[in-house]
Amino acid sequence: MPTSYLKKRFASFRYAFAGFFAFVKSEPHARIHAVATVAVITAGCWFRVGKTDWLWLLWAMALVWITEMLNTVIEKMMDHLSPAIHPRVKFIKDLAAAAVLVAAIAAAITGGCIFWPYLFG
Repeated sequence: MPTSYLKKRFASFRYAFAGFFAFVKSEPHARIHAVATVAVITAGCWFRVGKTDWLWLLWAMALVWITEMLNTVIEKMMDHLSPAIHPRVKFIKDLAAAAVLVAAIAAAITGGCIFWPYLFG
């Protein structure tokens, strides 16, 4: 494989990590998700949840992170394309925020189903 190909692949990972850390640094909700992620991982380790439960937790956390990132992208794009307040832009931004809400509720239910027996069973 040519060296330039590998350099480009490594560069793309650097860009992705830079984007992730810029997201966490600039977005308050990302920091909330980071705290929640650490709490879930800590609880999972503490209670020694099984492999299947870890997979469900991983998917739930990833869903929340992905929807929050896409919500941020949509909000930033809409702010750039339409700096003035517009009803359609508001609808688009509200809908993107609602997607995060749905993901967060689903993640909370998933976590509740997994951790309930450890906490109250």
